[in-house]
Amino acid sequence: MLKFYLSINYVDFKNWEEEEGEEMSVNYRVEHIPRSTPYNRRPGTRMDASTITIHNTGNASSTASNERAWLTNSLNTNTASFHIVIDDKEAIEVIPLDEVAWHAGDGSRSSSGNRTSIGIEICESGNYGRTLQNAAQLVAEMLLERNWGTDRLRRHYDWSGKNCPRIMNTDGKWTGWKNFVDSVAAKLQQLKENNDGEAGNDDVRSGGQNPDNENGGVTMSVEDANKIIRFLSAAYMASPNREARQEFNRLANELRKASGQEPVTD
Repeated sequence: MLKFYLSINYVDFKNWEEEEGEEMSVNYRVEHIPRSTPYNRRPGTRMDASTITIHNTGNASSTASNERAWLTNSLNTNTASFHIVIDDKEAIEVIPLDEVAWHAGDGSRSSSGNRTSIGIEICESGNYGRTLQNAAQLVAEMLLERNWGTDRLRRHYDWSGKNCPRIMNTDGKWTGWKNFVDSVAAKLQQLKENNDGEAGNDDVRSGGQNPDNENGGVTMSVEDANKIIRFLSAAYMASPNREARQEFNRLANELRKASGQEPVTD
């Protein structure tokens, strides 16, 4: 399951699935390219996304950091861009998820993938199996946040006919793609079950029906709650990501409620 941790510079998430007894982790950081980036790679056009499109980078030696750097490299004369790139160690958001990026290869019509879909590039370098797990977990989280299902997933191929994500089509039958979607579906289901379980526990704690609770629903001291809230506030102020800031505020309000304090509106 994906667990979120706080960092002053970015949201850090850790995947506790084990591969050969080894704990897996990956960082999600926001490093948007400037609006002034040449060749209109970040046009700044607002987008209300309805799908998520999956790509492979097409470069067997390039990391997520390399792909981010290439977008602002003076030698790059392509207009192409994307929203998120992920490898076996990190995911980088390079264009805000509510802005257009040029990744689908199908023009700029209002119904095109470029205008309606979040583009995620999956790196081919490093431990590709781990990269796929990281990508599946990230995509499952994104679907859950938006209350979407795997029917919202698209291949680059679906928009323009390009053989991409190419490593998911090694047999001409897109077996790799089907396996990836199944992996996302399984992780999404697990996330939903975990959330339902946590919601059930919250009902017991806050419903006033627990005979062991003698504090009227208060389960944490004000002092302890405010100590944690100070860390959340620092992360809130440092984050440029609107969704992350909303989540920090929600978590702080949960702490306030647990300690008998009034929630604060963002």
